[in-house]
Amino acid sequence: MRRARVVAAIGHAVPWAIAVVYFFAVPSDLDFGTQVMIWILFAMSLDLALGYAGILTLGQAAFFGLGAYTAGLFAIHLSPDPLLGHLAAIGVTMLVGALTGAMILHTTGVTLLMLTLAIVSVLSQYANQATDLTGGDNGLQGIRLDPIFGVFEFNIFGKTAYFYALVVLFGWFVLARRIVHSPFGRSLDGIRQNPHRMRAIGTPVWWRLLAIYTISAAMAGSAGALSAHATRFVGLSVLDLLTSGTVTVALILGGTRRLYGGFIGATIYLVVQDYSAKISPFFWEFVVGGLLIATVLLLEGGLLDFGPAVLRLRDRWQAGQRR
Repeated sequence: MRRARVVAAIGHAVPWAIAVVYFFAVPSDLDFGTQVMIWILFAMSLDLALGYAGILTLGQAAFFGLGAYTAGLFAIHLSPDPLLGHLAAIGVTMLVGALTGAMILHTTGVTLLMLTLAIVSVLSQYANQATDLTGGDNGLQGIRLDPIFGVFEFNIFGKTAYFYALVVLFGWFVLARRIVHSPFGRSLDGIRQNPHRMRAIGTPVWWRLLAIYTISAAMAGSAGALSAHATRFVGLSVLDLLTSGTVTVALILGGTRRLYGGFIGATIYLVVQDYSAKISPFFWEFVVGGLLIATVLLLEGGLLDFGPAVLRLRDRWQAGQRR
């Protein structure tokens, strides 16, 4: 048991060690590393709602985009302090998540799915039409940020943005891990499997779904704020339905209900997209599509299930040899 704990601790440390090594090994491409961490956080937010709670949603981009626009507008019109802007984005997305969740979480299945799509569509159209506020097709520009704590300045090398994203991602990961391993998280798993039985034993199903949906919205808004701060620009694509589809694909690739699934899925997706696009602007879609099909057909738990799947095949082969 002690050995298993040591192995588990090493496994938990590996992603964070890789992030630190990447900073020193690839200093010329920190912008890409920052985007990877932003999308990991985005995928993890979806995992809480879709994976752990079973809330069918294709509208996660609504909170990602809302967080990005809130952080950008806060920096332009109120204060260039990135931490205050980040907190504002989290607060706004939590509020919108709670309000929209209260309206839609009494539904299930296809109805719920369509309502989440409707929310992101409404926000996207508003951002497109409100050109005086959001910049419309031209995007939100002119975002200026003060140094974090008055010391760490955002520069063209991307060092501050990289560690800023890493610290935020780690903080949210710790919170998400505590949630999913708490009694509240265990009850969410029960609700996902059988909400009627959980309701019969006295669990406040609707309230717990609303709580995790609100937390998921805040996490996605935080990822959006990081994106706005890292790029100093917010375009309409942050509220695109394709953005919701992309983060869903990334999560499915990595595997749901594991937290680290978002780490694997988002990283693989962006790396494949980046390198395949260098071959052809459309080739990466073919590669990602093929990888997604193979993952769904062969690995029930996503790419995180690759190692256990290999071990299962080895055990079956050895059992066949003994016969």
